[in-house]
Amino acid sequence: MSALNKTFVFKLPDIGEGITESEIAQLHVALGDVIEEDQPLIDMLTDKAAVELSSPVSGRVAKIHGAVGDKMPVGSALVTIEVEGDGSAVADDAPVAVADPPAPVPTAAESSKTATVPVSTVGDGPASSSPRGSVAASPATRKRARELGVDITQVQATGPAGRVSREDVERHAAGGPAVSTARTPSFGDDDATEEIKVIGLRRKIAEAMQRSKQRIPHYAYVEEVDVTELETLRQHLNETHKDRARLTLLPLLIQALVKAVPAFPQVNATYDDEAGIVTRHRALHVGIAAQTPNGLIVPVLRHAQRLTMWERASEIRRLADAARNGKATRQELSGSTITITSLGALGGIVTTPVINAPEVAIVGVNKLVERPVVRNGQIAVRTMMNLSSSFDHRIVDGFDAASFIQRVKALLEHPATLFIDS
Repeated sequence: MSALNKTFVFKLPDIGEGITESEIAQLHVALGDVIEEDQPLIDMLTDKAAVELSSPVSGRVAKIHGAVGDKMPVGSALVTIEVEGDGSAVADDAPVAVADPPAPVPTAAESSKTATVPVSTVGDGPASSSPRGSVAASPATRKRARELGVDITQVQATGPAGRVSREDVERHAAGGPAVSTARTPSFGDDDATEEIKVIGLRRKIAEAMQRSKQRIPHYAYVEEVDVTELETLRQHLNETHKDRARLTLLPLLIQALVKAVPAFPQVNATYDDEAGIVTRHRALHVGIAAQTPNGLIVPVLRHAQRLTMWERASEIRRLADAARNGKATRQELSGSTITITSLGALGGIVTTPVINAPEVAIVGVNKLVERPVVRNGQIAVRTMMNLSSSFDHRIVDGFDAASFIQRVKALLEHPATLFIDS
């Protein structure tokens, strides 16, 4: 390359309708790097996905105008590049390449202005995984892995939000250990501290939780449910229908919601508090927490009222797998009208879930435990479970919330009624 005597300022282009700023998720270049045209420069994180920006010119990186986690307004300088010949002060029309998108922050309505994740399902990182696999990495990093003959799924990630960086791939190929940038306290050093910057989707989730708690007056209601007969039925169905999808508690709980919601339409609703409009939904679109490598996100079981028990079980499993592998579409992660959140065996006795705004109700499932209870004056061992639910008190009165959960309880405690048309 001949002498470099001009500069080219690469600015953040308009990367989506309504987006005024974006967060730096990953830098693919460092100060002084010699780069080629179309080489990935930087990943920017929006509310919907990670967008990879490539260089429109060849040259040497002279300046990087931000760090991972920094929020940059549209039109601001990102990278200054020394180039041959005539340079440019801006690069507003630079081409934009979409990188492997992370699972977006689940939204309860496509048009909602607020990201929505229940607190008991918090934990989604900025880049959960690629649609081409369960590893979050840019196309350039994947290409480098292929060149080196490296299985990228075996590479330990040290990049932002668990992304595999080019350096991780090259270190793996060389047989060296992964190097973390976090300051980890040494064993026995009880004065040590560790600072972790809250960035990416983790920050967006935190902001969504803050908005939900600030704007929504939560009303919590906890009720214990005797699920002994329900568990007997569930186990019987699994034993006698081994050729079908295995039933967990969730399809049965959803059946209870299907039966209970028509009498309580105010709980299957979304609330636009800026417009002052409550939208009651006839369809039951159930948001269900799913564990991913970077935390929990909320795929949506759409039109749950139309599905059979086994169809729900199959769809729940498919959605959970898609969420874990980063293959869930935006439609599969949006549009819920009521959310179920469960911590499984770690469900504890009581939880206080945060409402998945703009929804107005969330039902939390606590763990099943066998314990002695009094029935008809006699002590018996029963399988018990608590439902810990939250409601938007602006829309759902306390009496209605309690009545709704009592109806769900009655259905679960007398499982035959789940399948009786009435």
